[in-house]
Amino acid sequence: MRLRSSLLLLGLFLLVACTGGGTSSQPSGSPHASPSPTQTSAPTVRPSATPSPALKDPGPLNLRWEQVAGGLVAPWELVFLPDGRALISDRPGRIRLLDSSGLKSDPLLSLRVSAVGESGLLGMALHPHYPSSPYLYVYYTYRSDQGPTNKVVRFTVQDSGGGGLTLSGEQVILDGIAGDGGCCHFGGRVKFGPDGYLYVTTGEAYHPQRSPDLKSLNGKILRITDAGQSPADNPIPGSPVYASGFRNPQGLAWDSGQRLYVSDNGPTGEFGFCCHDEVNLIQPGGYYGWPAYAGNTSTGQAGGSNPIPPILESGPDVAWAPSGATFYTPSADERPTLLVATLKGTALRRVFLDPAQPDKVLKTETLLSDHGRLRDAVANPADHCLYVLTSNRDNRGSPQAGDDQVLKGCPV
Repeated sequence: MRLRSSLLLLGLFLLVACTGGGTSSQPSGSPHASPSPTQTSAPTVRPSATPSPALKDPGPLNLRWEQVAGGLVAPWELVFLPDGRALISDRPGRIRLLDSSGLKSDPLLSLRVSAVGESGLLGMALHPHYPSSPYLYVYYTYRSDQGPTNKVVRFTVQDSGGGGLTLSGEQVILDGIAGDGGCCHFGGRVKFGPDGYLYVTTGEAYHPQRSPDLKSLNGKILRITDAGQSPADNPIPGSPVYASGFRNPQGLAWDSGQRLYVSDNGPTGEFGFCCHDEVNLIQPGGYYGWPAYAGNTSTGQAGGSNPIPPILESGPDVAWAPSGATFYTPSADERPTLLVATLKGTALRRVFLDPAQPDKVLKTETLLSDHGRLRDAVANPADHCLYVLTSNRDNRGSPQAGDDQVLKGCPV
């Protein structure tokens, strides 16, 4: 049985790289909430405040949708500036500005990226102390002597007012994240957490044994300072590795209790397995199963020790291909729910969590299922609306007129 650990000691975590395969198989359940193993407790997470009793249970999510931008090519990330304007990245390497008048045709920046398969310009994050720290962090793929390689860099944002914005002064923050020469599994999401550190998702680049290898940056959740250093309280001293055992994680979202949830893409044929897409509740130092497990199912492959199961998986017959994630509520007096944009699932998956048990899924539902592949979902603090990026021009979708789009959903 794949076990939940109530506490993962640092010494145990350091053994992950040299231990063998996982524990015995737990049968896969329905493609909804993962069953909780018996006689164990929920993963230890960062201290959090008890949800306010004044918050109402989440009700139906009634949003009025409109297109606010179109004609994009595989957009990947949308980042809001404090004044409500937004920056949008696309995989071919452009960063463009979206304001109240629409999407600007001329990019703010065009990067020389390696955009093959799933690689290219991917995630972005604005410094949490912007504009006093005027930095935009960017994850992209370039071609090094070792082949496709991913790095995190930052640019200085200069805002001249009146809509004028420039990006300059590229500075490397983290480098050496290996890529796959042919296709896939690049990860690529970057977000600042409530602790002020930068979190980075990396894929295993079609080399599954990189995921449990703690000396590799691949198949991980990384945690670094805004200057690229490893925080002193990371699970491994001097290492950016925060959690391991992922295949291709692309979603990072924190709840009001500062708990981190991560979406991960399951296999598409490796070792004879399909699907098993996941949502995970992250424990510092945790090993999340790949390649020893796909969801709750053993693959028979070697991996790390004490794998932590997902709180939600799609099962063996349904593929979601989850990407960006966010917690969202249309009302300040209502408890937020987790929204996960899905590519193969072609919808937003809404996940209702038990406020008393953050690893327990009460139910799920889908919405916005008529716009094809969805890459990201982001809430705008300025207008309390939800913004969604489509990804129908990524060579895997069926583009329609206007694709790719930025969709805006506001409470009715």
